[in-house]
Amino acid sequence: MNDSLIQKTTAFFQETFGNVPEKIVLSPGRINIIGEHVDYNDGFVLPAAIDKIICFAFEKSNTTTSKIVAIDLNQEFEVDLLQDIELSSTVWNNYILGVLKQLQDNGFEFSGVNCVFSSNIPVGSGLSSSAALECGFLFGLNELFDLKIKPIDIALMGQKAEHWVGINCGIMDQFASVHGLENKVIKLDCNTLEFEYHNADFKDYALVLLDSNVKHSLFTSAYNKRREECEEGLAIIKANFPEIKSFRNCTEAQLLTLKDKMDIVVFTRVLYVVKEIARVSKACEALDAGNIELLGKLLFENHDGLSKEYEVSCPELDYLVDLALADEAVIGSRLMGGGFGGCTITFIKKGKEEAVKQKFAQLYQEKWNIELKIYDVKIGNGTSLYNAN
Repeated sequence: MNDSLIQKTTAFFQETFGNVPEKIVLSPGRINIIGEHVDYNDGFVLPAAIDKIICFAFEKSNTTTSKIVAIDLNQEFEVDLLQDIELSSTVWNNYILGVLKQLQDNGFEFSGVNCVFSSNIPVGSGLSSSAALECGFLFGLNELFDLKIKPIDIALMGQKAEHWVGINCGIMDQFASVHGLENKVIKLDCNTLEFEYHNADFKDYALVLLDSNVKHSLFTSAYNKRREECEEGLAIIKANFPEIKSFRNCTEAQLLTLKDKMDIVVFTRVLYVVKEIARVSKACEALDAGNIELLGKLLFENHDGLSKEYEVSCPELDYLVDLALADEAVIGSRLMGGGFGGCTITFIKKGKEEAVKQKFAQLYQEKWNIELKIYDVKIGNGTSLYNAN
C-alpha cells in the first residue's frame, strides 16, 4: 500500500517542480496499546508506530522561500524565511510553520525547500497525523541541510511546534513517530523520556482499529477537569504518605485507605490512574511472555476503567467494546486516545477478521445510523529516509 503512495508522491513532485526529489521521507502515525491518560500522571505509555504514513518529497529551493504542497487536500502555500513566521488560518499550514519556527528559534541555518506530501493516515481518527506531519517535515530538513538534530530532539521540537499551534500535547505521539521499530512497542516514561522496546508479536491475532466516526465536544473541558482532579488526589496521597512522590509509587492498597479522605469522584479518578500504571507493566510482561490473551484481558479492563472510573468514553465506544466482549473471536478491545469518540483498538483471531468486521459494522450502523470505519494496522518503523535502491 505504501509503495503506491511513494510513487504517487514522487510523480507529483516531478510534475510540479520538474526534478527528481533529493530526499523522500516516510513518517508514520501511531497507536497506543495501553497506558491511557497516564502520560500527564507520571505513568508509562506503550505506543508503537504503524504502517500508515505520510510520504514527503523534498528538494532545496536555493532561495529563502519554501513552497509546500498537500497533494490530498489540493492545497499549497509559500513561506519566506526572511519574514516573521505567524499562525495561518489554514490548520495544516501551522504544523509546517511551527517546525520552521522551531528551527529558527533554535538557531539552525537552513534555506527554503520545495516539498510535496501525501498520506494514508486517516485524519481525525486519533492516529496522530499531525505528529507525523511535524516529525516528517523536520526529519526531511534535517537530512537536506545536515542539521545533525538527534531523533529525541526531532520529537521534542515536533511537540513544541504543536504547542505553538495551540495544542498542549504530551510527548508520546511525536516520540512514537520518530522512534518506532517494526514489530516493537515502546514502553516510554513520559517524565524522563527513558524508553525500552518490547516485542509486538501478536501471534494468532490481528490488530484492527474500529473508528466510531464520532467526536463529542466534551473533550477539552473534561480533559482539563480530569487533570485537576488527579492533582487534587495526588496532593491528598502525599499528605498522608510523605514517601510517595508520584502515582507510580502509590499502590492500590495505600489508596484504598484514603477513600474517606477524598471526594468520591477524585478517588475514582485516582484509582483508575494507579491501576492503569500497573496495567502497562503487566502488558509488557504479557508481550514478553507471548501471552496475547492476557494482553487482551488488560485491554478490556482498561476500557472498563476509562468508561466507569475516568469517565471519558461515550455510548458509541462502549457499544463497540460490548460487542467485542460478547464475541469469542475477540480477545481484547478498548477506546484509544483521549476519549469521547475516535477508535477502539481491537485484537481479533486471525481468520475471523472479516466476519467480525462485517458483523460489527452492520450492528453499529443499525444501532447508531453511523458508518463504522475499519483500519487494519501493523506495527511499523519510525520516521526514516526512503531509499528506492
